[in-house]
Amino acid sequence: MVQIVTDSTADLSHEIADQANVKVIPLSVIIGGNTYHDGEDIDQFKLFELIKQTGELPKTAAPSPGEFHKMFDVPEDSIFIGISSKLSATVQDAVLSAQEFPEGKVRAIDSINLSTGIGLLALAAADLRDQGLSAAEIEAEIKRRLPKTRMSFMIATMEFLYKGGRCSAMENIFSTMLKIHPIIEMQPDGSLGVKDKAYGSRKKSMQLLLTDFEKHLDELDPRRVFVTHTSPDEDAEYLKEEIIKLAAPEEVLITRAGSVVSSHCGPGTIGILYMVK
Repeated sequence: MVQIVTDSTADLSHEIADQANVKVIPLSVIIGGNTYHDGEDIDQFKLFELIKQTGELPKTAAPSPGEFHKMFDVPEDSIFIGISSKLSATVQDAVLSAQEFPEGKVRAIDSINLSTGIGLLALAAADLRDQGLSAAEIEAEIKRRLPKTRMSFMIATMEFLYKGGRCSAMENIFSTMLKIHPIIEMQPDGSLGVKDKAYGSRKKSMQLLLTDFEKHLDELDPRRVFVTHTSPDEDAEYLKEEIIKLAAPEEVLITRAGSVVSSHCGPGTIGILYMVK
């Protein structure tokens, strides 16, 4: 049996991770002079409340070498699939930890992705493990699938991107005045980029996500689609219903973004994540 490990930015709920037997190692969130562990003692609701109380955005940190060593120090071989190395040092630190073990005992994979884009890969790895594949075979197949992951997120407000230094004050002001909602996607190199801009109501913005999703129906991998969000639950349910009408995937999973991802995108964000064949 191979141990499948991901980090907390994969935004898998405890229920989903436990059901798939995927281990999750948390990143740290530092705010108000305190350190929290993403998904363990802080979630998006607590995060937004702390931001409101302190008036500051949190800092985030990769798991410590000791945390990685403890996770990998098991009888089984381990596959670790982590947040894009363009966005965090997590994978680099996992690689360093892997070097403390015999060659092939720990295999660290840069997902070149974020949120449940990572989650899709982790669950795919768990599926392959359950089919009896070896660690080497799982690693090869997951690396083959890396460029086949798709994600589009609608950002409700650019305030958090501005505070995090990811857009200018003028862009923040104009987006608020004109009700512009950027549509964010992963670039092939694992960085984030603006794919499109939605104007007007949230419903129109979510429709743009669905229109983009519909363009890929012919190549959609129907096994699993995620709706991940920091939005009201009814927005996520609406997208789920529309996705089922359009594509009837085997499962559409709704998850809330963890505190690390939420600290960058802010409240009201929602996205569709899936794989293509």
